[in-house]
Amino acid sequence: MRTSYLASGLTLNELSGRVRFAKSKISELLRGVGLYPRWEIVLLLATELGMPNWPLYRLWSQAALEAHKSSEWINSCTDRTTVTATHTTPPLDHGAFRELVENDYVLYAQVFLDDDQRDNAVADTFDRLWLSWNQALASHDLRRYAWNVLRTTVMARTPHRDGRPELGHAAFDTVTLQNLTDPAHYAHQLSETLELFTVISRLPDRQLDVIVLRRLCGFTHEAASALLGTSLATIRSDERHATRFLDSVIPPPSTEGTAP
Repeated sequence: MRTSYLASGLTLNELSGRVRFAKSKISELLRGVGLYPRWEIVLLLATELGMPNWPLYRLWSQAALEAHKSSEWINSCTDRTTVTATHTTPPLDHGAFRELVENDYVLYAQVFLDDDQRDNAVADTFDRLWLSWNQALASHDLRRYAWNVLRTTVMARTPHRDGRPELGHAAFDTVTLQNLTDPAHYAHQLSETLELFTVISRLPDRQLDVIVLRRLCGFTHEAASALLGTSLATIRSDERHATRFLDSVIPPPSTEGTAP
C-alpha cells in the first residue's frame, strides 16, 4: 500500500481529506506501526489508491490471524463493507505467470515451511504480485521481481537461528532418509543430513537459493536460471562457490583405500 501511495503523487493531507480519516492514522498504517488496522480504513485507502481489494483483503485477514486477532474480530471488520466490489479477477498475464511457476514456488517453500505455512506463503506471494503487478511488469525482469517477492514472503515465515534460516524440517523429507529402515542407520544419516543443512543455511542468499533448487528440489541449471531470472553463467558460478564452501566445512567422504 505504501508503494501505491507514493506512486499516486498525493500528499497525506490530500489523502486524508479524500478518505476523511486522520492523517496521523494513515501515516501509521503506511509505516506499519501502531495498532493493527481495521478493514474499513484499509478498504477506504485501497479504493482511493486504485488497489484491487480482494488480494489485499486476503493478505490483511491472514496477517490479522498471525497478529492473534480472532475470526470474530475479522468478521466484524467486514460486516459493513464489500470485499470484492472491484478487481475480483487478477490480470490474465498474472494468471498465466502463476500457472507457469506456482508448482516450482511450492517446491522451494516446502524446504523451509510445513505444508500449511508453505501454501499460505505461496498464496500470499501471488496476492502481493497482484497488488504490485504493474511494478512487476515494469521491472528489469519479471521472474526476478517475482522471485524476490516469494523469497521475502517465505523467509518472513521461516524460523531463523543466528540470523540464518533453518532447514531442519526439510532434512526429514530427504529420499535417503525415507528409504532407510534400520534405526541406527537412520539416526546416523539424520545427523549427517542435519549437519549439512545447517551448513547450507549459512550460505549467502543467492547461493543458498541455487543450492536449494539444485540439490534439494532437483532443478537443472537451465530450470533454476529460468525460475530465478538469472543468467545460466551466474547459476553455475553461484553453485561452484557454494559447493567450495560446503566442501571446506564438510569434506566429501575419502575414497582412498577403497580400491581392491
